[in-house]
Amino acid sequence: MEMRAPTRIAVLIPCFNEADAIFKVVEDFRRALPQATIYVYDNNSTDNTTAIARAAGAVVRQEFRRGKGNVVRRMFADIDADVYVMADGDGTYDAGSAPEMIHQLQENNLDMVVGCRVDTSQDAYRRGHRLGNSLLTGFVARLFGRQFRDILSGYRVFSRRFARSFPALSSGFEIETEMTVHSLELRMPIAEVATPYGARAEGTASKLSTYKDGMRILRTILALYRREYPARFFNTVGTLFALASIGLATPIVLEYLNTGLVRRFPTAFLCVGLMLCAGGLVGSGLILDTVTHGRREMKRLMYLVSAHSGSNISGSNISAPSQFNDVQRREHW
Repeated sequence: MEMRAPTRIAVLIPCFNEADAIFKVVEDFRRALPQATIYVYDNNSTDNTTAIARAAGAVVRQEFRRGKGNVVRRMFADIDADVYVMADGDGTYDAGSAPEMIHQLQENNLDMVVGCRVDTSQDAYRRGHRLGNSLLTGFVARLFGRQFRDILSGYRVFSRRFARSFPALSSGFEIETEMTVHSLELRMPIAEVATPYGARAEGTASKLSTYKDGMRILRTILALYRREYPARFFNTVGTLFALASIGLATPIVLEYLNTGLVRRFPTAFLCVGLMLCAGGLVGSGLILDTVTHGRREMKRLMYLVSAHSGSNISGSNISAPSQFNDVQRREHW
């Protein structure tokens, strides 16, 4: 009988000034996934995060460009594994949920499993974060036509195929949004697993700014929509320009029909300019849509070329916990 090679699991933990939490995070993941290699990527911390993570038994590496997106791009480029587990280093995510998430990934041949956060204390979610997450999640569903419960979760499990096909263009906290849209646009098989979400470790502070990073995420969603659906985006903007032109031109045309005179030449020129811009936007959208279609085909081919992490979990010694196993499977082929 052919022997299956052991599943190589990499736990990836991006960190910035998490000295008070990182030891326990590494320890918890070592306990939950004893066969995994744990990597801590330090993002220019000014405290003892690096030394503490190394003392806890993690492989510590550096990414000097500030921003979570830069760290994720570096991690996916450096690490070769069959399964990637990504979690923050602040102690808010439950390491005990990782075996269940990996189980779902391999048992169902998925490419991404998102840890959908279920807060276990009132301090876990700031009110602004909860509202912002809900609004942005609904906005993504409206634009891209598919429903997620938690697009901003930093707790995710990926297949090798996902890691090798993901370009990681974002530099900051908008990286989770880019991951979500990437999986949706390539119609990857994905799932969400409910996982406990606790308060940050005492002595640590969130690096996420509710308003500043929220606006960056919103801009990222709009930019991704423009990039993935240029015809829809530019047709919408072009239609607005055309409607504005028609609205401004209507009284001018009525005046001309009644008097035979055109008195408001600046407005008339503006109407012509707006209509020309509308035509240019629609034409640009059609051209870019053709380019985007070819680019999407190339991304899909790169995704299919990458080796999958395997379809059977029986050889990896991972047991799935019974609690928090509410799974929503969403396959898009």
